[in-house]
Amino acid sequence: MTFEKELATYQRELPKLLEQEGRYVLIQGDTVDSVWDTRNDAMQEGYWIFGLDTPFFVQQILAYEKPVVITRHIRPVCP
Repeated sequence: MTFEKELATYQRELPKLLEQEGRYVLIQGDTVDSVWDTRNDAMQEGYWIFGLDTPFFVQQILAYEKPVVITRHIRPVCP
């Protein structure tokens, strides 16, 4: 699952969502469902509303996201 539609929805709605920066948004498809104080609360609501068969997306609302760097060029640490 790639969540392309949900990511596009998040980006589209981000200017409005930034009023609640630090909280967590629950998105399904192209709809922002709700905003929660914690990731756990957003996930719980997502499972309550959408169940186990319908995918949903939870994202922390941030003006700036720190990039994650993943590389395969890791050398083992020798003792």
